Amino acid sequence: MNKLRLDADEAIAKNEELAAKVKALEQENLAKEQEITSLSHKNGLLESEVDKLDTQVKDLKKSADEGHATGTQNETLQRRLQLLEEEAEEADKTLREANEKLRQTDVKAGHFERKVQALEQERDQWETKYEEMRAKYDQQEKELEELQKELGTL
Repeated sequence: MNKLRLDADEAIAKNEELAAKVKALEQENLAKEQEITSLSHKNGLLESEVDKLDTQVKDLKKSADEGHATGTQNETLQRRLQLLEEEAEEADKTLREANEKLRQTDVKAGHFERKVQALEQERDQWETKYEEMRAKYDQQEKELEELQKELGTL
């Protein structure tokens, strides 16, 4: 009886532990989803910035072609063009890094989803085992009561 009670208590404790783990994983998954959303938004901003910078680069190249008359102006425009190209390269690099982080986050999210499913299955197994043990306990208790009644009539 005591063993059954201990087993039941252990099963209950294990179930609570697994429930806490599931909750923690769900919170972690939510945080990852928020990070994905944030990175997606940042990705969109960076893409628009790249488009803006590409437009600026095209505009400055056009201005440089039209401005051959003044050498100083041309040199200034060339410097601005170089800076914008560097910024565009940096923005492109940042975009690639953000996409890589997004991909890694997707992979991690998938991993955690599989982990949550495995833990939920394990929890379900523990719940089933608990229910079986509870039924056995109840049956044993009924048998004990019947035995006590028989002994009491003797």
